[in-house]
Amino acid sequence: VDTISRLAQWRIHNLSSSTYRKSDPFKMGLWNWHLSVEKKMLLNVKLYPEVSNLTRDNPPVASFALRVISSAGDRKVLSHPEVIDKRIKNEDFLWTIEVPLTGKIIIDVEFLDLKVLSQDSGEFYSIWADGSTENQSKTTAVTSLGRMLTESIYTDIMINAAGGSNGAHRAVLAARSPVFRSMFLHDLKEKKLSEINILDMPLDACQAFLSYIYGNIQNEDFLIHRLALLQAADKYDIADLKDACHLSLLDDIDTKNVLERLQNAYLYQLPELKASCMRYLVKFGKVFEIRDEFNIFMQCADRDLISEVFQEVLGTW
Repeated sequence: VDTISRLAQWRIHNLSSSTYRKSDPFKMGLWNWHLSVEKKMLLNVKLYPEVSNLTRDNPPVASFALRVISSAGDRKVLSHPEVIDKRIKNEDFLWTIEVPLTGKIIIDVEFLDLKVLSQDSGEFYSIWADGSTENQSKTTAVTSLGRMLTESIYTDIMINAAGGSNGAHRAVLAARSPVFRSMFLHDLKEKKLSEINILDMPLDACQAFLSYIYGNIQNEDFLIHRLALLQAADKYDIADLKDACHLSLLDDIDTKNVLERLQNAYLYQLPELKASCMRYLVKFGKVFEIRDEFNIFMQCADRDLISEVFQEVLGTW
């Protein structure tokens, strides 16, 4: 089974008229999973986590989209309605397909969310929204820095964004960014006027940017403003923020965002994100689902990026 981000694909090269197949285990979230197919009169598709102490005591609650793609003759795609918050222990999920399928098929599972039961609160929480970015940022700054920002304690410089301004502290900015430090060391206008213009950034994104610098960003704000934060991290040379954005953007690639992320991966020199977007489009065949958007993208993208896309297509197909 091939996996990337939250997507898993199982290719069966020859589905005969009467057969049972079970996939090798594949890792998704905290669990190893299996797919299986059983074909007699009808085709039954099952998805379930591998039996373990973890799945026995705390089985996952999964949300996912499941499809079967047949390459025999005309390309045929069968989609199961999205499954939302289903608790899966053993073989609790079964999809019976009445359409006759033989030959080469692909079973495509896109995990939308995975939740586990918290032993402390007794509530389910998503393993992909655990606030890890928030915790990471807090370890890089003293908690009191957050109060200095939110309460405007002795601020000495204004950050002007599109739509408003925020007070900040030269010392904190200089400590977190060599670009800011250079501004304040030399006789630039920012030093003389006590203000910095970031007019290509909306105010709410700028607030999230400052919150990260001061160590009190919320995970939800980080996820909303990832692309703006990536741009700011690159512009002001904040390596840990750029890495955090890169890792987060790898985590939830889908058909709605893959072209935008491919463009940003090329623009900000993120080879792992670029490779993942290429694989998602080409090896996993998602380019077929967004043909119109892909054609527009190929007309507007940088020539070197277009060349890399063609090389990926030629190498795979």
